[in-house]
Amino acid sequence: MVRFRITAIACLCLMLAAGLTFGSETVKIGLNYPETGPYSVQGQDQFRAATLAVEEINAAGGILGKQVELVTRDSKSNPDVSVNNVNDLIDNQNVKMVFGGSSSGVAVAVGDLCQQKAVPFFGTLTYSTATTGTKAHRYTFRECYDSWMAAKALAEYLKTNFPNKKYMYITSDYTWGWTTEASMRRFTGTEDAYEHKGVLTPLGTEDYGKQLALAKMLKPDVLVLVLFGNDMVNAIRQATNLGLKTSCQIVVPNLTLGMAEGGGPKVMEGVVGALPWCWQIPYKYDYSGGKKFVETYAAKYNRYPSTSGASAYTILHEYKAAVERAGSFSGSKVVTALEGHTYRLLKDEQTWRAFDHQSVQTVYAVKCKPQAEVLKDKYKLDYFEIMSSLSGDKAAISAEEWQAVRRQNNLAVELEPLNTVAAE
Repeated sequence: MVRFRITAIACLCLMLAAGLTFGSETVKIGLNYPETGPYSVQGQDQFRAATLAVEEINAAGGILGKQVELVTRDSKSNPDVSVNNVNDLIDNQNVKMVFGGSSSGVAVAVGDLCQQKAVPFFGTLTYSTATTGTKAHRYTFRECYDSWMAAKALAEYLKTNFPNKKYMYITSDYTWGWTTEASMRRFTGTEDAYEHKGVLTPLGTEDYGKQLALAKMLKPDVLVLVLFGNDMVNAIRQATNLGLKTSCQIVVPNLTLGMAEGGGPKVMEGVVGALPWCWQIPYKYDYSGGKKFVETYAAKYNRYPSTSGASAYTILHEYKAAVERAGSFSGSKVVTALEGHTYRLLKDEQTWRAFDHQSVQTVYAVKCKPQAEVLKDKYKLDYFEIMSSLSGDKAAISAEEWQAVRRQNNLAVELEPLNTVAAE
C-alpha cells in the first residue's frame, strides 16, 4: 500500500511537471478588440488578420521557440470595459503584450494602464493625435497613422480642388473626432468656426437628420464627416438620400474598406478620404509582402483585408521580431528593441519613431470608384482609387511640433523612463 501511494504521488508529480513544462512552451498575447458595437466591422477584420498572423508565426516555430496563444476580449469600443478587459488579460492571463481596438478613447485608457503594468501596448486603429501626443507613453506604440498625417495628405488634394470654399464638419464627440477635426481645419485653412460650421455628435448615433438638415441649409462646398465605422455608414447613407452628394464634396478623413462596404458602391461613389493602407497598394507599388498577405487572407476568408486587419497582422509580426532582437519577453527590453527600428512588411518602409512611438509611414489620399468599377471585382470590394501619396517624414508631426504641443499641455517633452518597478 505504501509503495502504491509513493508511486501514485510520483506519477502525480510527473504529471504536474509535464503540465508546467507545457505551459512554459506557450506565450499569451492579448487582443482587446470591438467584437460588438459601432466599430465591430473593423474589429472582425482585426481578429481575422491576427488569427492568420498567429498561425504563420506558430508554423515558423513561434516566438523564441514558444507557441503563441491569442487571448481575446470584446472592447465594445468602451474605455471602461477595455480597462477591465486588459486588467484581466495582464493579471489573470499573464499576457506579455496587448494590442487591438478601433477607438482612440479605448487606446488612451489602455495605454495608461499598460504603462502602469510595464506591458507593451500597440494601438491598432487609433487615429487621435493624443494617442502618441498628449497621451503618449513609453509602453505605447501606434502602428497606424494619425489624424494629423491623414489631414496633411488630404489637404493637398482639397486645397487644389476646393480653394477658398466653405466647409462644414459633422464630428464624433470624443478624442479622435476632436483631434481629427482640428487637424483638418488646420491644414485646409478652415479654422474659422463661424465661417466653417461644425457640430458634434455622440458615438453610436443612428439618426443624423438634424445635422444633415443643417448642412443642407448651410450649403457647404465640402462636407467633412469626421465619423467612423457604423456612424459614418449611417450618416453617408442619409446624406445621399437628402441629395447632399449632388451639392457638395463629401470627405471622410479616415476611411476603411469595411466602412466603404457598409455604405455600398453607389453611396460611396466620389467620396474622398485618407488611409495608411488598402489592399490595392501592394499591387500599385509592387510590394511583395503586401501581395502575399492579401492573397493568403483572401484564400482563407474569401474577401480582402482592410487597414484594420493589416495593422493587427503587422503588429504581431513586429512584436515577434522585437522580442527576438531583445532575446526576451521583458516589456522594457521589447520597448528598447522597438524604438527607432525601421521595418518593411506590407508596404514601403515604416519606422517606430523613438520620441513618440508613432509608426512613421506613407499616407494615401483616395477617392471611391464608380459603382460599376467596384462591382467588376470578384469580391465587389475594389473601392479605392489611390490619388496621391505623402511620405511619412512630410506627413508626421515633427519633434519640434510634438514638443511644443506637450509644453502647451504642461507635459514633459520626453516619454517616461522605462518602468523597472512594475513586474515584467
